[in-house]
Amino acid sequence: MENKKVAFVTGGAQGIGEAIVKRLAKDGFAVGIADLNLEKAQAVAEEVNAQGGEALAVRVDVSDRKDVIRAVTEISDHFHEFNVIVNNAGLGPTTPIETITPEQFDKVYHINVGGVIWGIQAALQQFERYGHGGKIINATSQAGVVGNPDLALYSGTKFAVRGITQVAARDLAEKNITVNAFAPGIVRTPMMMDIAHNVGKNAGKDDEWGMQQFAKDITLKRLSEPEDVANAVAFLAGNDSNYMTGQTLIVDGGMQFH
Repeated sequence: MENKKVAFVTGGAQGIGEAIVKRLAKDGFAVGIADLNLEKAQAVAEEVNAQGGEALAVRVDVSDRKDVIRAVTEISDHFHEFNVIVNNAGLGPTTPIETITPEQFDKVYHINVGGVIWGIQAALQQFERYGHGGKIINATSQAGVVGNPDLALYSGTKFAVRGITQVAARDLAEKNITVNAFAPGIVRTPMMMDIAHNVGKNAGKDDEWGMQQFAKDITLKRLSEPEDVANAVAFLAGNDSNYMTGQTLIVDGGMQFH
């Protein structure tokens, strides 16, 4: 356990989060897999452990500050170390402007923005507990770099995550903590399939049409696999990114250039 590095991934039971967990485990991290769906998280942990990695599943509701701190502390206690948090959990409902409700607003902002803030606070506690710096990695989106149609709530939260990432990078630099974000494009995940389905349905078209509305602008002419995103997160979690902070790494196949 001496030099074991410990990472904590929210939304780690499926999609991009699951790919991140598996990649970080492969890179030698012990990984806390945090998700609202404990059964799925446990299945991913079993897979990682069966392949010689180290993982522990923990249930978390990222919108609940106390719950996030409890889950992070639990993983930290278990592995006796804490080095990286990936605040990946998020929701992406399709929300044409006139359909947005206060309930939707509260839910999406509490999970997508609140979850990042509580994750940063919880990680900070653990870094200070062990007397060292660490890495905070937040999930934004290409929809957090440029507004996407029908995604006012989602895009808004993802723009917020970029801003929070920049402020936290400035605030925590002197503690030897870097804070960066990753911005996936159109990734084959359950969440993205759901968005495509709803966009298609709203237009009276099929799922494939819905997906193409997003995918048609990808320079590399293919949808992203979750592993494409996990590769970029692995860079942010490792030593090669030590001189980077406050940045958003866009991993979208070239949908937009900055």
